[in-house]
Amino acid sequence: MTSTGPRPGAATRVDAVEDALRQFFAPRRAEAEAISPAYAAAVAELEDYVLRGGKRVRPTFAWLGWLGAGGAEEGDTAEAVLRACAALELFHAYCLLHDDVIDASLTRRGHPAAHVLFADRHRARCWSGDPELYGVGAAILVGDVAQVWADDMIRTSGLPVQARERVAPVWSALRTEVLCGQLLDLTAEASGDEDLDTPLLVDMYKTASYTVERPLHMGAVMAGADAGLIDAYRAFGRDIGIAFQLRDDLLGVFGAPEETGKPSGDDLVQGKRTALFAAAHKYADEQDPDAAKFLRAKIGTQISAEELGTMRAIITDVGAVDHVERDIAARTDRALAALRASSATDQAKEQLTAMAISATQRTS
Repeated sequence: MTSTGPRPGAATRVDAVEDALRQFFAPRRAEAEAISPAYAAAVAELEDYVLRGGKRVRPTFAWLGWLGAGGAEEGDTAEAVLRACAALELFHAYCLLHDDVIDASLTRRGHPAAHVLFADRHRARCWSGDPELYGVGAAILVGDVAQVWADDMIRTSGLPVQARERVAPVWSALRTEVLCGQLLDLTAEASGDEDLDTPLLVDMYKTASYTVERPLHMGAVMAGADAGLIDAYRAFGRDIGIAFQLRDDLLGVFGAPEETGKPSGDDLVQGKRTALFAAAHKYADEQDPDAAKFLRAKIGTQISAEELGTMRAIITDVGAVDHVERDIAARTDRALAALRASSATDQAKEQLTAMAISATQRTS
């Protein structure tokens, strides 16, 4: 086979992922235009959504999983692996599109959320029916397209048959675990669950699985890694993935909108039952019952700037922030120890270490 795709060397893997996604979208854009303008507009929105930005964290973890297990950086098989890794970005888009609908989020990456954009389009064109209902339906369907196309991107990646067979159960587990985590998250919010273990379980399935653990697992099995390396990757991935989400929890309360792309204190307004908030409840109950009562009364409401400041002060003063920071540090240390003891290549260990630190210490 003559290679025409991007060469996925370590230094250019993000660009290679972008190129793989553009190459995947091109024929589908033409197919959509041949079907109808409405479908073409939805596909164009999905393409823009996927290519708009992002650090390509998930494909990078998968690619490093491949390299760390001895996979080649160059060649036709490497290009096929890169395309399979890039499919994670389509799956990520599916998760975000649906997550924003479930959470009624208004923005994503500094832009209107997809359901908001579709509702605005309905309203601007004076269509019949409820614009909000149309926006939600359109966003769900576009998310479903992204999920189906993620499957298609792996199936048509050009992976050798044995590698595709090895990755299939890992891909299946990744998809199932995200849905499990999303349901657990939704139930925790609805029930007002305050158990400290619940958000960590949600984090493991909703975030860690498809962000770090399973992408590394995918890369490893595509390279034919042994059970020992797979176990090490998964241990590393679970802890770094949860630590990644714990950092996100802190940013959801204390992050700057210009960096996070979300309104200030968005997690509190949405009523997210995060590990940070569970710790705040626990410690406030022990130290200041009135503060605990205030937190319970205000979470999930349209809080004022003053109320947001008070909630932030309580969460910090009772020790919840320190609790989460300690957990992030402990998980990062444990993950890096598992990585150091593994049989991964030195190059992969170095890059995975750098990614772990970046993911758990980021400000956006």
